[in-house]
Amino acid sequence: MGKKHSHSGHVHSNRPASLAGVRPDKRLGQNFLIDEDVISTIIDESGVTEHSLVLEIGPGTGALTLPLAERAGRVIAVDLDPDMIEGLRIKTFGMDNVELILGDILQTDIKGITEKCMEEHGLSELRIIGNLPYYITTPIIMKLLEAGTGAKSITVMMQKEVGDRIAAEPGTRASGAITYPVHYYSEVTEVIDVPRECFYPVPGVDSVVLRLDLRDEPAVAVKSEEMLLRCVKAGFSMRRKTLLNSLGSLGGYDKQSLSEALERAGIDPGRRAETLTLEEFARLSDSLQEA
Repeated sequence: MGKKHSHSGHVHSNRPASLAGVRPDKRLGQNFLIDEDVISTIIDESGVTEHSLVLEIGPGTGALTLPLAERAGRVIAVDLDPDMIEGLRIKTFGMDNVELILGDILQTDIKGITEKCMEEHGLSELRIIGNLPYYITTPIIMKLLEAGTGAKSITVMMQKEVGDRIAAEPGTRASGAITYPVHYYSEVTEVIDVPRECFYPVPGVDSVVLRLDLRDEPAVAVKSEEMLLRCVKAGFSMRRKTLLNSLGSLGGYDKQSLSEALERAGIDPGRRAETLTLEEFARLSDSLQEA
């Protein structure tokens, strides 16, 4: 786990001038980052250089987009809100290395768009950056990890509670279903804690920025990546139950074959998913392939 920056936040009591005329959309979970120190820390820690293509998710009013465009080879910013894209068109007018896409990141062909752009502009690496809407953080992270983009890193801001779960060591009490695939695909560094006062409007929760540095090889070798992820998901589908019971949601296995698979993997069927290391889940996944 990497070190974390501490943050001496400035408390903003009212709307900053940079957000004049902007109306946050509650349905889209919009809270805009307005703290300059946090913004520069995110950009410094993201590893972006002139050789990078940056894919930015949820640029909002452009707090990160504009400074990123000064540092990166090119920025592609994807936002779901037409008003935000319109506002960014005005702010980025004359900047020839910024491309704006109106759309839902979960429906976007990330690999296709980024590969084409890197080829056209002679860029050597992809870095993904985003301020993720709290209600769809996990699906977005999973999509980014599984998209096969070859990205070097994913630097994302999220609700602190979700971030703590992602950054937790697999096999500890704080871990959850999302912890395992994240550690399987990447190494996690906590970049900075972001108090709620750093946003407008002030949300009801604090945030954290994590950087996921994608591994050249996954953390463990498995016969089937898909089976590993299914095992984790099933294991955590009923967190309080024993593995033997929760793995029933995998489908296609009766208790007897699940019990034998656990035995082959050297795992006590009475354990709970959160006590398993990533290596143990890998053994279990491979053992189920033999069932």
